Amino acid sequence: MWIREESPDDIDAIHDLVLAAFAAVGVPGEGKLEARTVDTLRADHALAVSLVADIDGRLAGHVAFSPARPSRDGDGWYVLGPVAVNPADQGHGIGAALVRAGLRMLEEREANGCVVLGDPAYYRRFGFRPDPLLTLPDAPEGAFQALRFTDAASAGEVVLHAGFGHHENDWMAGP
Repeated sequence: MWIREESPDDIDAIHDLVLAAFAAVGVPGEGKLEARTVDTLRADHALAVSLVADIDGRLAGHVAFSPARPSRDGDGWYVLGPVAVNPADQGHGIGAALVRAGLRMLEEREANGCVVLGDPAYYRRFGFRPDPLLTLPDAPEGAFQALRFTDAASAGEVVLHAGFGHHENDWMAGP
């Protein structure tokens, strides 16, 4: 398996992969929603990190990281998601490898931290924890978590790109 940054040739395959991965979870419409999120982030130049897991020339997984902004000292923050693995390749550590590679890239860029909205049991392995200083409106209890890379005093409500459907904002929309 080779983890690499996405290329223009990967865009359609990423879309199809995200559709398939989230359709497999059995929540109606989830695949379309997540695929649309990735497409919107890309179109708005808001994919700060977009990695694929390439196995012999086919995409087995994808992870996206885009800017996020806490209301206080909010520079240098990112949100992880979505992460998607082809249903036939799940359970082999592909998603974990993608997440770890992306987090390393953020640390190398001297990011202050990363947030995620997801299963606490899954994301805890990467160091994510609920952070009482950072909030996301309407997030289920315990599902919004943060991983701080620095001792920045970042706090408050975290604003995500509008593609996530949380809050309208123009600061991350790009050109």
